[in-house]
Amino acid sequence: MAVWDDLVGQPRVEEQLAAAARDADALVTAHAAGEPAPDASKMTHAWLFTGPPGAGRDTAARAFAAALQCVSPDRALGGAPGCGFCDGCHTALVGTHADVEVVRTDLLSIGVKETRDLVRRAQLSPAGGRWQVIVLEDADRLTEGAANVLLKAVEEPAPRTVWLLCAPSLEDVLPTIRSRCRHLSLTTPSVDAVADLLIRRDGIEPERAHAAARATQGHIDRARRLATDERARARRAVVLKLPLRVGDVGGGLRAAQELIDAAAEDAKQVAEEVDVKETEELKAALGAAQGGRMPRGTAGAMKELEERQKRRRTRTQRDSLDLALSDLTGFYRDVLALQLRAASALANEDVRDSLEQIARDTPPERTLRRIEAVLACREALDRNVAPLLAVEAMTMALRD
Repeated sequence: MAVWDDLVGQPRVEEQLAAAARDADALVTAHAAGEPAPDASKMTHAWLFTGPPGAGRDTAARAFAAALQCVSPDRALGGAPGCGFCDGCHTALVGTHADVEVVRTDLLSIGVKETRDLVRRAQLSPAGGRWQVIVLEDADRLTEGAANVLLKAVEEPAPRTVWLLCAPSLEDVLPTIRSRCRHLSLTTPSVDAVADLLIRRDGIEPERAHAAARATQGHIDRARRLATDERARARRAVVLKLPLRVGDVGGGLRAAQELIDAAAEDAKQVAEEVDVKETEELKAALGAAQGGRMPRGTAGAMKELEERQKRRRTRTQRDSLDLALSDLTGFYRDVLALQLRAASALANEDVRDSLEQIARDTPPERTLRRIEAVLACREALDRNVAPLLAVEAMTMALRD
């Protein structure tokens, strides 16, 4: 099992990263032997992975980080780094390698303080003698101040530090940062490739794996969740009934409220699973007795944790809404495919009756306007419009 096995449908990206890992290994070997570095190298200190949601940006970055830390003896015999079995590969992939820092956020943004901590970490020498790797999975969530802090580190990198940044598109990263990175663009993997991964890696039944991959149109993480989580399938079923419920004002407003309530319930479930544990762990770390009062001087730390948990609930609610809007966009895309008699397969074959009913009763122009309404709702949420107002405006626009 190589580190690239979970990188689905990206042969060009895999080839480039494997070549860079080989050159990176040659650089480390030459340095250890006191020899001059090779003249030509495909390795560089900063990389930017972009691609649509679900394409595997973070998977590619983590696989590359593991390949950079590979210590397999086969390398000396001409084997490529990234075996997937050695201690370097294994610990990097599971998140316990001392020289690989993976940063992901469950908040709406990454601030200056967190970025400065990363920059300080990036200045350290590798503990294992190979590379210090910083994987920033949500580079698009950096605030302006945080991005400027990161820019300084990317402009003046430490000799053995590698930055791996992930973002949906080039436009989501400051031009001054992306100009200093080697760019790799990932594409949406095919439905068959995603289904094969679910069958091979997660042991999902072929029929369910193909249905989930088709419904999510190649989004790997969403396909896995849909195939394994009954609640996710139930929520998707509710969303796909919405187009038939917005024929009048009352129905549209009720549907909007139900979407918001479902997103709030998702946030509540995450809070119940994580918040209590985090709070108890912090209290123990601050020296609070079981069931007793908090020690003096700890109120600030507790308040900071509460604020973080509140921001995480907001992010979870936004993510849940965005997922519902993605399903709704796919529904109307299928309607348009039926109206135009396109040869492409339907993503929502399981609700074909509803698709055919709307395709029969409305013209393609109306379907396009509905898709635009859903996209406008997503943009409004990105601009921090109140979720209920944004969703209500969308459901009113979806009416006949």
